[in-house]
Amino acid sequence: MTDEIKKMEDRQVPKGRIDLVGCGRLGLRIAINLMQVHRGGPKTIAAFDGQKIDGGDVIFTLLGAEIGQNKPDFIKQLCTHKEEFRNILSYPEYIDEDNLDLVKGDVVIIVIAGGNTIPTAAKIIKHAHKKGAKTIGTAGIFGFGDENIEIKDISEYDESNPAVEELRKQGITENHLILTTNKLIRDNEPVTPYTLDEVAKVITINALKLLRDQND
Repeated sequence: MTDEIKKMEDRQVPKGRIDLVGCGRLGLRIAINLMQVHRGGPKTIAAFDGQKIDGGDVIFTLLGAEIGQNKPDFIKQLCTHKEEFRNILSYPEYIDEDNLDLVKGDVVIIVIAGGNTIPTAAKIIKHAHKKGAKTIGTAGIFGFGDENIEIKDISEYDESNPAVEELRKQGITENHLILTTNKLIRDNEPVTPYTLDEVAKVITINALKLLRDQND
């Protein structure tokens, strides 16, 4: 029995790679969740973002970040695992069509924000799919914190969410998980820490399931 337990334990080790494109308030939460996974989870987490931490990034400064520090570098700093167990790759740059080849994860989480990010997200999704990767993104995560969070394939959504429709116009019509609170900037509601915590939780759960399927 002891040998059988040992064999099962030996199978439950970190495997594969999850790429996190966007390391803002949501991306940081997802990264911390992924770092803490025990008995499995990713061997490598690659963090991409060209933005530096400023005074408005309160969750970063509460955790000890310095103003002006690169966000992916801070995520790497937070991870205290031995690199042979779980490694953080820091890419302090924005992903665009010129550096898409940096995205190599088995699972790619796209949580970029600010302006119209849909064309960039679509390019990343198409690139990831060509590599055989699974992808997750968002389509509106505003709300006070008591919203119903939906996550399903883009093909399962109706036409009521303009962010989903814009992504479809870019050619993303299937095999892409989208999470939403069904609240958008037009709804005049904030994005609270409570909402971000719950969104990060659901994205983490689904990313881990996809990673397991990719590495079984």
